[in-house]
Amino acid sequence: MLKKSIKTYAWLLAVNLFISTFTFGGGYIVVPMVRRFFVEKKQYFTEEDLTDMAAVAQAAPGAIAVNLSALAGYRAAGTAGALISCCGAVIPPLVILTVISACYQIFVSNVTAAAVLKGMESGAAALMVDLITDMSAMILKKKSLFLSAMVPSAFIANFILGINVALILFVCCFLCVLQVFCKRRM
Repeated sequence: MLKKSIKTYAWLLAVNLFISTFTFGGGYIVVPMVRRFFVEKKQYFTEEDLTDMAAVAQAAPGAIAVNLSALAGYRAAGTAGALISCCGAVIPPLVILTVISACYQIFVSNVTAAAVLKGMESGAAALMVDLITDMSAMILKKKSLFLSAMVPSAFIANFILGINVALILFVCCFLCVLQVFCKRRM
């Protein structure tokens, strides 16, 4: 049993170091990577669990990437798994930012470094599109007109009407809670 937990802890540290090192942009960019390792490869939790954890990670204070890694680590190996996952999620950005800060003048004037950063922006954008596509597919699978209408409504509210994202999130959460409450009363 102890050997299995040490193996699990080592895997958690390694996978979170990998995810944190190669997912520039943070936030929801880590979700496809967490899906690949925790849901598809190890089956520690389901796709729906991941969506719920991503929502909690966003609502909780702190960086979404660190919060999500803590939740995934907790689901995989309890409190120790959460602590190990947090360390794995924080170490790469800390090291990278330390190196960049120490060499700031070199990075700011280097054309190659600027091009690499632009390429990373494109990769982050592609991962976000993949995430949005997957989340929308999950919503459509529920076959709920209410939830299916909420996605384009939220998009229109923010990008066309310019309504603050925090207000949109609050209204969507309120409407979903209201829907659950009304369904339970029936």
